Amino acid sequence: MPALKLQPATTRDAATLAALHTSVADHLTQLHGHGPWSSQTSEKGVLFAMRHSNVFVARIDGEIIGTLRLTTKKPWAIDVDYFAPAHKPLYLLAMAIAPAQQRKGLGTQCIEEAKRLAQEWTADAIRLDAYDAAAGAGEFYARCGFAERGRAVYRGAPLIYYEFPLT
Repeated sequence: MPALKLQPATTRDAATLAALHTSVADHLTQLHGHGPWSSQTSEKGVLFAMRHSNVFVARIDGEIIGTLRLTTKKPWAIDVDYFAPAHKPLYLLAMAIAPAQQRKGLGTQCIEEAKRLAQEWTADAIRLDAYDAAAGAGEFYARCGFAERGRAVYRGAPLIYYEFPLT
């Protein structure tokens, strides 16, 4: 399988990205029951994300199979008190790999690409949160080199905070 490259998403990708996020949410709900991961994503929501962060896509044979967002703006759910001091952290949000493409190493390739992009932007850390539940991706992020920094509950959802230092 060729190495994946993340490319900036365009507004033409919005409907496909909404469908991708919704299919992942449906898949997680089938596996783990209803939870905060069960929300549906709209095209309007994707376009909003594109205006306020950097949305990237991964393609195989022209088809979008994965996506993630990077932003310098701290998300509401993240409490910076859990993290090491950083001058230029990036936050990784809304990562998704199409259910049919999961467990093939594509998510790991997307994370490695995100790390490369973060270094190009001279960020000094990548931060994220994952659900502290069976549907969460905490073990995946730990395998990708992220260190657990703490646990919190945000709007009733138990979260684990992770960080990958880049310096």
